[in-house]
Amino acid sequence: MSEYKTYEDRMQKSISVLENQFNSVRAGRANAAVLDQISVLYYGTPTPVKNVATISSPDPRTLAIQPYDGGILGEIEKAIQTSDLGINPTNDGKIIRLSFPQLTEERRKELAKNVKKYGEDSKVAIRNIRRDAVEFFKKQQKASEITEDDLKNTERDLQKLTDKYTKEIDDLTAKKEKELSEL
Repeated sequence: MSEYKTYEDRMQKSISVLENQFNSVRAGRANAAVLDQISVLYYGTPTPVKNVATISSPDPRTLAIQPYDGGILGEIEKAIQTSDLGINPTNDGKIIRLSFPQLTEERRKELAKNVKKYGEDSKVAIRNIRRDAVEFFKKQQKASEITEDDLKNTERDLQKLTDKYTKEIDDLTAKKEKELSEL
């Protein structure tokens, strides 16, 4: 199974990417992970907000962002406004506050649709990894490096791996959709 290690690692990476995408989906309560995708120009370099500010949650529906350098406050505010977060920041000159409103039914459905799309995109990525692996082993079989039986066993094992990760994606997607519907 060690010859599948690189392909399994790639599949695991796809799961990690999906989890990060799900963390960035705003679910009605304050979660600093929604800011992970937002970067600001800091001394000419795009830098994640979490690297230039302290992010805290004074209550379940609010995030407070306090930059280490007060001069970047406007940049952070602009980056949040231009993101797809859908929240207007309030700036008091020292701290930016994000108030997370209760999700409307329409917004929940929209977020659930995004969650499904992320899940489907991840499944496509997993299947593409399987396809790459099968092509690699078919080339080995053509070059007489492995037998036809080895190829069949390999294809079966790769399908099992694919099924395992596809099920994990389905479970993560269902969990996130449930979280969105509970709020």
